[in-house]
Amino acid sequence: MNYLVIDDDPVFSAVLARVLTRRGNLVLVANNGAEAQEHCRNHALERVILDLKLEQESGLAILQRLRILQPSIQVLMLTGYSSISTAVDAIKLGAINYLSKPASVDDIVAAFVPAHSPTETPIENSPASINRLEWEHIQRVLKDNDGNISATARSLGMHRRTLQRKLQKRPAKR
Repeated sequence: MNYLVIDDDPVFSAVLARVLTRRGNLVLVANNGAEAQEHCRNHALERVILDLKLEQESGLAILQRLRILQPSIQVLMLTGYSSISTAVDAIKLGAINYLSKPASVDDIVAAFVPAHSPTETPIENSPASINRLEWEHIQRVLKDNDGNISATARSLGMHRRTLQRKLQKRPAKR
């Protein structure tokens, strides 16, 4: 398999690339959208592992550009800040799957393999926690305000600094 790892964390990228290479894959690494597009123009890629939030770029925007260059590539969104709204957006834009960090290499590779049938996947019967619902609501309102922290804080009726502190935390467990 030909993989492209797109992440702004050089340590994570290097470790993931090394493990995938040891498993017999060709792996390229990009730290930003421009590098990713260059690799996409110059190489026939099969699979892309794309971080949702790079330093200065959105992984969703990069996803759109890569799918234009190579429509048949399989893209896996990987993020430390997961929410239902970003997962839905990623899938709508052509990602085949969406995983939260930390994820093992086995989890990442397995995410590229399509499920045999929807009935084989058990559905959890436990509701999400209050903290998780709050996190997802904040993410949805933030998306509706195009990432504007001040407008989002006003919409939610909270102080901007409080919202910034909540956004810096990892999402709550389900």
